[in-house]
Parts: sequence; structure tokens; C-alpha cells
Amino acid sequence: MKDEVKETKEEYKPEEKSEKEKRVRALTKIYYSNPKIQEILLNFGREREVVPRYFEGFGKRPDILQYPSDIMGLVNKGATSFHCSEEIWQDPLKISSEMQLDELGEIRRSWDLLIDIDSPYFDVSREAAKLVLELFDKYGIKNYGIKFSGGKGFHIIVSGKAFPEEYEGEKMKDSFPKWPRAITEYMFQQILPEFRRRVGRIMSFSSLDDKGDKGIKVACKNCHKIALKGDLTKLKCPVCNLDIQRIDYKITKRRLKCLGKNCPGVLEVMDSQDYYKCESCKDFENEKLPLSSNRHPDSFEEVEAVDDYAELDLVLVASRHLFRMPYSLHEKTALASVVLKREELENFTLRDASPMGVEIREFYPENTENEAKRLLMDALSWKKNKQTEDEKLQMEKYKGEKPKYENLEIKGATEEMFPPAINKLLKGLNDGKKRGLFILITFLKTLNFTPEYINNKVREWNKLNNPPLKEGYVKSQLDWHLRQRKKILPPNYDNESFYKDLGLIDKKQETKNPIVDVVRRLRRG
Repeated sequence: MKDEVKETKEEYKPEEKSEKEKRVRALTKIYYSNPKIQEILLNFGREREVVPRYFEGFGKRPDILQYPSDIMGLVNKGATSFHCSEEIWQDPLKISSEMQLDELGEIRRSWDLLIDIDSPYFDVSREAAKLVLELFDKYGIKNYGIKFSGGKGFHIIVSGKAFPEEYEGEKMKDSFPKWPRAITEYMFQQILPEFRRRVGRIMSFSSLDDKGDKGIKVACKNCHKIALKGDLTKLKCPVCNLDIQRIDYKITKRRLKCLGKNCPGVLEVMDSQDYYKCESCKDFENEKLPLSSNRHPDSFEEVEAVDDYAELDLVLVASRHLFRMPYSLHEKTALASVVLKREELENFTLRDASPMGVEIREFYPENTENEAKRLLMDALSWKKNKQTEDEKLQMEKYKGEKPKYENLEIKGATEEMFPPAINKLLKGLNDGKKRGLFILITFLKTLNFTPEYINNKVREWNKLNNPPLKEGYVKSQLDWHLRQRKKILPPNYDNESFYKDLGLIDKKQETKNPIVDVVRRLRRG
């Protein structure tokens, strides 16, 4: 399994970063020599995987902190910050990058819910953090930790003690990242409407316009998702006065003949206006169509275009991902990831995170047993219903459709003819799931399976992935591939970035492509 962290490594440009790096390195030895800083890092890092960052890159994994001398030893080698796992392990040093998720589960003791709020705008991040805490209030969650991320965001933590040891037959320690991912998605959906209103009041969207954003978007009132925009064109026949409406009608020099019986007229464009549709919600009067504003205008509302500027970062909710430890320095800002009290959040400024003279506080909360059980129950119920609705929409969308091309004239293929590499892929993946999805869709489509079959097979496969790919990504890939008439073969076996890298083959194959394996079996009858 490939080791990943939240921060993305930028292209190194010495002339741009030398002064910044000098400033941070000048702080590190003084800052981390503080016994209180060492103590907080050691205590929080117990039973966690802890990895140092050397300004531009991360150190070896797995690693831990055992003694204060470990911290200064790493700092003397060039470490500028420290990052740790959300997961709590029996022995972090037993972790191997070769382990599958079920093997990691055997040595995982627990996990904490870590909500990462990140935005290019500090005030936007603060507003999202306040809303998360307000939602905690509604669920009776009184114990949590808040800290500044060191950049422009905040980290909020709830300890694993707040969740039941077992729920619906699943043990808490084995539910990572399923449970925290569902909770994070659910919470963001709950706060989204109020978040848009608040950020709309505090932000000047003229600054967003410079980045190509319009500032205002239209959202579905039911699911709160941003609606897709289209054109609704009104046409009229000057001969028989027939009025019709066309969605996304392309205006060209070619005129459209009147649809009236025996009318010789041609339709003229009278008006064109915007309309919106929500692909997640069905039309109340026609269950086969998405909800659209031209039929149900009261189901849509204008909202501030803020979704891309603050988010609950779901990327962190993945096995072995790391986050910045409390009171660790931040390479880009030279600020400390300081712990805050809730009442300090409103007036907190970046100056308060200056590394000199920080007040040391505990970040890890003392949660009571089952304190967050009700939040977990609602989140899992919401996630289950959402997945069911999304799957139904996709299944209905492709039901009864025929393959759009049969270039290779491959007919009669069955699952019994799938080669070993594809059968291994169908058992699910831990890493490389996007590449696996590409292999699977192109393989099934080339064999001329129906869109309905491909959709169902892909979703069955995705449930076996750990963790599954996001619904939005799977849907977009299915939609794109199933629209294509051009032949797209699955990658050849010798493409090491796919089969070998994903662990689907371990030796040279007798054929060039998995499609060839199926064709040979078809010929043999």
C-alpha cells in the first residue's frame, strides 16, 4: 500500500523557498527544545504512527516517538514538523506498507474522529469550525479538541472513546475508515445550508470573481447539491402559432420545421433562459427525469458559491493518513498548531499562533462512553439511504439499454471466461482503485456487456474496495465510458502501472490483453 499524507509536495524552487526555509529552521531548535512542547508531542503521539517532515519531504515510515531525545535527534537531522495518524495501534512499528487493510485491522486498537477544515480563506474556515461545534451541541457532544492547523484551517478531534465498541455487528476498531468517513460526510451535509448563508455574509465575492467564479450558484433545496445549468429555449411557428420548448437547443443556421400536422412553417426562436436540474433528485411528476427548475422552480434556490472554499477534508479519512500534531510548526507559515478553547475561536488571529510564548494545552479530549453514539447512528443511516438512492438512480438510468458499439463483434462472453487477473480485481482493491475501475469498465464494455450489467458489476466491485471509491467519481466514470462509441480497450498486461502495480499478476502473461483471453475461450467453445 502506498503511503500518503495530506500535504502535497510542491515543486522545489530554491530561490523562492530559501528565505522561508531559513526562517523556519532558525526556529526549530529553539522551539522544539522547550520541554513542554516535547511533552505534548510525546503524550499525543503514544500508540500512533509519528512521522517527521524535513521541510520538503517526509521521513521514513513507520516511526514513533519514545523519548524527548527522539524529538531533538530528528530536529538536529533537519525535521521541521511532526505528523501522526488518526489510528491508534497496538504497536505502530509492526505496520508494513505491504499490509492489506484486514491485516492493518488486526493491529489497530482504535481510532479518533479527526475533522480537518481547510480553506484558502481563514475566516471561512473559522465559520465552518463554529458550525461543526454547533452540530456537536445538538448531539450532546461536549468533549472535543480544537486546534489551529498552522495554515488557514482548523482541526477538531473527538476521541474513539465517544463511540460504541460495537454497532450493528461491526466492531469499532475495524470500522475505520467507514464510520469516520460517513460521519464527516453527514456533518458537512447538515451544516451546508447555514454555512452558505454565513459565508455569504462575511465574504466579498468580488475576490472570487478574479478566479473565474461567478459568486452565485443555484442549489437543490432537497439535497443541497449545486444544480447543473442548461438553456431552455422557446420556439414558435409564425404560421400555426404552435409553441414548444426545447432544453439545451443548439441555435444554428439550420431551421427546425414546425411539428404541427401538415404545417409548412419553420420554428422561430422567441426566447432563451437558464434552467437548472438536480441529477440526484427525481422529478415529482415523472420519476424517470431529474428534478428541474422549469417544472418545479420552488425546489431551487440561489446560494453563494462557497463550496470550493471550505470543506471537511475527506482525504484525511483514510488508513495511515497523517495530520499535523498539536503544537507542531508549519513549514509554509512558521506558525504553531496551537490548541484553542471554544470561546477563543471567534477572536483568534494568526498572530496568536506565533511559536514564541505559546500556551500549552491538552488537545486530546476526555470523552464519555457512547457520547457520540447518536451522531454515529444518524450518520450511518444517512449514508445507507444515500447509497441506496444513488444506486437506484444509476440502475434505472441504464436499465434496458443496449451496448452503443460492437466494434469487435464479441458476443456470448460470460463471467466464467474472465481471466485470473480480472477475477482477482473483482475481489476488491485497497490501493489503485481508480486504475482498477478503468480496467474493469473498459474490459466489460469491450466484451459488449449491457450498460445495466456494467453498472451493477462496477457497484458490486466498489463495495468490496477498502475504502470504496466516492460515488461521484464512480458515477462520472460510468457515464463517460458508457457514452463513448469509440473503442477503448483495457490496458495490456505489460503495462506495469496497472496489472503488476496493482498486484493482479506476478509473472509474464501468455496473452497480450485480457480481452484476448476471453476471445480464445470463446473460440474453443
